[in-house]
Amino acid sequence: MTMETILSIFLGIGLSASVGFRVFLPLFALSLAAYFGVWELNESWLWIGSTTAVITLGIATVVEIVAYYIPIVDNALDTIAIPLATIAGTAVMVSTVADLSPVITWALAIIAGGGTAAAVKSSASATRLGSTVSTAGLGNPVVSTVETGTSIVMSIVSIFLPILAVVLVLFLLYMIYKLYKKLRRNRPKSS
Repeated sequence: MTMETILSIFLGIGLSASVGFRVFLPLFALSLAAYFGVWELNESWLWIGSTTAVITLGIATVVEIVAYYIPIVDNALDTIAIPLATIAGTAVMVSTVADLSPVITWALAIIAGGGTAAAVKSSASATRLGSTVSTAGLGNPVVSTVETGTSIVMSIVSIFLPILAVVLVLFLLYMIYKLYKKLRRNRPKSS
């Protein structure tokens, strides 16, 4: 396995985690990176670097970010975003992985890409739900801002520093695990 292949896997994992916060933002970042020749994609995914894709994903990104600031819509988006994030995380991974057989690429995409995106999105959704319940939704704009900011940072780091992106993803997954353990501990026991 070449260093280019390893970096492409790290890029996919980092962008998949970013998809867990905002579905379209990492796709837009990847589109821009391909458009400006910063990152080379698989042959079948070259379309994502086209002008049409950049414009379409840019508009989708803006709409998604704005929608998360609208009360009730934000929680509705979280409901549909978990399966979308899983699909987008898988797609991002497939588009970035270089020089591997299709079987390995798709296995990595489903497990590392889709799994990472789903784990991050599920925890982000739980955070928003907790914010909605504890602040009557008044804290949700803060949650939305943090999620968008994290998605932007993760996308940029993934494209320019993929090794650091994987370290950040491992940290995120560790924090999700800790949160999960804490929630399980605080869950009322059934009699």
